[in-house]
Amino acid sequence: MEDPALVAYLESFVSEDRLKRFEDVLAYRTKYLTVVMEDVYHLHNASAVIRSADIFGIQEVHVIEQRFTKRVDKKIALGAQKWTDILRYGSTEDCLRTLKKSNYTIVATTPRNDALSIEKLNISGKIAFLFGAEKEGLSTAAKEQADKLVHIPMVGFTESLNVSVAAAIILQQMTTKLRESAIPWQLTDDEKEAKRLDWIKKSIKDIDQIIERYRAEI
Repeated sequence: MEDPALVAYLESFVSEDRLKRFEDVLAYRTKYLTVVMEDVYHLHNASAVIRSADIFGIQEVHVIEQRFTKRVDKKIALGAQKWTDILRYGSTEDCLRTLKKSNYTIVATTPRNDALSIEKLNISGKIAFLFGAEKEGLSTAAKEQADKLVHIPMVGFTESLNVSVAAAIILQQMTTKLRESAIPWQLTDDEKEAKRLDWIKKSIKDIDQIIERYRAEI
């Protein structure tokens, strides 16, 4: 736990409005649901998924980069990567193994109509939504290791959605369902405190020098 006096000192560099905003946003943050992107190639799509995660309160995004690296465009994400934790992996197996150890059910998204409709997905346990590359979709390894397959029902001529659009639809539906449930989906008090401090530090220019100055003064 960080020194309370240091936290109070750092708060003096951040406006009251921003500190209040942190509290408001943290009230809706969750790790109960999370997002996994497997080799999403286009910068726009990868960044848009991260932006949607932030908008709908998803704190962690897992990025598998077996073929493509650093697929986050800061301009397109509009700062969302600053507030969302991005966890990177070199292989699908490593990522999904890690998530399963944390008791996540791996739910792979697919355009297949024989998959479970997203509207019928049970949210009684933690869920990691897995999204694949734009053209190829999810790898064979991802589909084999997934616990469930889901699709978004569509009634038009077009048979698939852009990955970022699909992510936004699923996250909006699932976070709404989660907040309406009795499930304890929010961050713990310790997690909120740690994330609040992280956001405070990210809001202060030359934070390392400021902390050094504080420690020198005391």
